[in-house]
Amino acid sequence: MVNELKEGWDVNQMAQKVALDIPDGSYVNLGIGIPEKVAAFVPEGREFIYHTENGLLGMGPVPAKGQEDPELINAGKKAVTAIPGACYFHHADSFTMIRGKHIDVCVLGALQVAENGDLANWSTGEPGAIPAVGGAMDLVAGVKTIYVITKHITKTGEAKIVKNCSYPLTGKAVVNRIYTDLAILDVTEKGLKVIELAPGLSFEYLQSVTEAHIFQ
Repeated sequence: MVNELKEGWDVNQMAQKVALDIPDGSYVNLGIGIPEKVAAFVPEGREFIYHTENGLLGMGPVPAKGQEDPELINAGKKAVTAIPGACYFHHADSFTMIRGKHIDVCVLGALQVAENGDLANWSTGEPGAIPAVGGAMDLVAGVKTIYVITKHITKTGEAKIVKNCSYPLTGKAVVNRIYTDLAILDVTEKGLKVIELAPGLSFEYLQSVTEAHIFQ
């Protein structure tokens, strides 16, 4: 590994990078965890309609402390708000929207992403691991564009951007773009193309902490 430790972008900066790439007027589903932070960043002059698979179209930002409505939550059971014109519907109708390809963009977290766009984000496959696939398999199969937002390496220093996923797959060749604390990567037929590096970071260092082949 190249001896060049860098902090990179924080999670809010990562979320803002994702928001800047979402087209105006998009219907967007946000996964649990870091992806939820994208809701706080809507570029000036754009409108995103956020969808949550438990039955809300028009999800707003996180409410102020003390203003939470226990009956208004996202799929991760976290308190949210609803924008004017929002609508509520049955869980089955929500998944009909997903499976019918009516959602434009989905932002998901990841355990691993392979260089061909394979995604593993629901289980490590360890014995006794708690199944937590949620709606992820439906989302990667039915949403037009899949963005992944994740830390580049694990807390123990293992690569999350890999040649081939060793964890159970959520979907095969489904990821379009990866946003990490170190870089933004596009999934292409030639491999992972570096779109942007975090400030002060070299390409050589990025490759040293990335198992998959990357190019500029």
